[in-house]
Amino acid sequence: MIGTTTALRRVSTLAFTAVSRLTMPYCVPSSFSSYSTSTALQATQYLLRYDYVPDVLEKRGPFREGHLGLAKQMIEEGTCLSGGPTGEVGMSVPTGALFIFTEETAAKAFVEGDPYVSNGIVTGHSIEEWNVVVQKE
Repeated sequence: MIGTTTALRRVSTLAFTAVSRLTMPYCVPSSFSSYSTSTALQATQYLLRYDYVPDVLEKRGPFREGHLGLAKQMIEEGTCLSGGPTGEVGMSVPTGALFIFTEETAAKAFVEGDPYVSNGIVTGHSIEEWNVVVQKE
């Protein structure tokens, strides 16, 4: 059974994907030289989403260095592109995190090696395939 937050994320992701596929060709005119919709630039990336315990700020301390160290290591290796906490606008406590990876195996390796996961800071996670259609060159 999945939680309400996870279910809502999946529904919103599906809705965004459906709308994007219908409207994307019209969103970015090919005359904009700083953007590309070329199939040559399309790349599959992987989104790792975390859900955190409500008191993440109090509990993460002993594990933060290892968590950030793993992320920085994978960024240096080129398998993690970026990552950071997520939450509603204006919230002072993150409700989760989002990371972008170049390979699904890298996202899985991050989860397996992350002290936030092994020490209960992360209450749930998902890895989603993301097909990049438009990006700034």
